[in-house]
Amino acid sequence: MKNLLLVISFWLVACALSQAQALLSPPFGLKWGDSPQKLFDWADNQKLDVTLSLPGHQRNERHVIIKNSKGNLPSHEASSLEARFNQGKLYEVTLNFADPQWSLSTAKMKWNEARRALTAQHGQFKLSGKKRDTSTDKFVTDSVSYHIEPVSGLFLMMSYTELRDSLRNTSKARFSLIYHNDNVVKR
Repeated sequence: MKNLLLVISFWLVACALSQAQALLSPPFGLKWGDSPQKLFDWADNQKLDVTLSLPGHQRNERHVIIKNSKGNLPSHEASSLEARFNQGKLYEVTLNFADPQWSLSTAKMKWNEARRALTAQHGQFKLSGKKRDTSTDKFVTDSVSYHIEPVSGLFLMMSYTELRDSLRNTSKARFSLIYHNDNVVKR
């Protein structure tokens, strides 16, 4: 009986871990460990701009940024997608939402919608950080970020930044969703 309970416990933990991995899959049909080719093919088919960075101090790293010169990504509100690869394997995807057409209130509304939807899908996020910077030239920057880590090394972070120019009475905001899997890099 004791062995049966132990086996069932291990099975439940394994199911929970595999479920959490599936729940935090990267967006756009990508999978952890994918090669950059899948992104290059998608960008080519959609006629999107691709920027590839090969950091000299990190020889195993490849950073890919995909943007649409005509606006947001196809069928999406994200303005760009950033992907990071280590030894050719996908371990991080960032979706940036920075539409220049959005007013501050629209950006904040979109951020709150995304936050509610992701909380409903993944559970309660924890506050990662909150910061306010005020410069001498009348700029105020407010930033806040939240994260959830259902499995060690696998997390989703949401960050929001608001920039207000008090002198010119203008403001803008952007937010990002960062899907990250350290387990791909550790393998």
